[in-house]
Amino acid sequence: MQPSPSFSAPAWLRRGLVLLVLAASAVAAHAADLTVSAATSLTNAFKELGPLYEAANPGAKVFFNFGASGALLQQIVKGGAPVDVFVSADEETMDQAQQRGVVQAAQRRDVVSNTLVVIVPASARNVPKAVGDLAQASYQRIAIGLPASVPVGRYTKGVLEAAGLWSAVEPKTIGANTVRQALDYVARAEVDAGFVYATDAALMPDKVKVALTVPTPTPVRYPAAPIAASANAQLAAKFVEFLQSAPAQAVLAKHGFGKP
Repeated sequence: MQPSPSFSAPAWLRRGLVLLVLAASAVAAHAADLTVSAATSLTNAFKELGPLYEAANPGAKVFFNFGASGALLQQIVKGGAPVDVFVSADEETMDQAQQRGVVQAAQRRDVVSNTLVVIVPASARNVPKAVGDLAQASYQRIAIGLPASVPVGRYTKGVLEAAGLWSAVEPKTIGANTVRQALDYVARAEVDAGFVYATDAALMPDKVKVALTVPTPTPVRYPAAPIAASANAQLAAKFVEFLQSAPAQAVLAKHGFGKP
């Protein structure tokens, strides 16, 4: 009895199957990619957290997009940026995201806190002892984040308004697009003083010095939430959960952030 001849698929069919498998693999790999838009002040800490998250979620790859919280939200809302997780430096920006349906209230979590400080160039001779000193003539240029889009600028404006100083200080302000830009202005001694977060001031101890810590009317808290339209909803939720974990909180604390 002759053995049945083995079936051999045509070359075109084999090539098609190979392409199909490769395409499926590419889709699976792409599905494991996670894009996180986060406030600029989180840059250093999140770059350290990325590999930890990937190690805890084999096959996942996290990409970060850092910027001013307001600008990041606009990218998501108007630009249709393919973002999976949003982390802002204030509750107000996340409230706006929630109102626009970008995130869901039940999924947002406060993950860290920070402190507002006034810094001066390391070589400065004039060091303010109180916020009111910034109204003096010796302080001509003061860096602050743009209040319309940069949370640190809103915190700063709130402090100055509460102290009745905004009208005196506003004409001296040099607007910064991010908190790191305000830090750079002071580090290069292009301004006499600036308002930044304590975590940012700690990055340049040889170029700036903290003059004073400034209590804010509203606590500086950073909320995180998965984007409602994310194509990777499960991974996005896992990332927010990861930020609250003991290992992640330890890294954030190392970078100067406080408990939420």
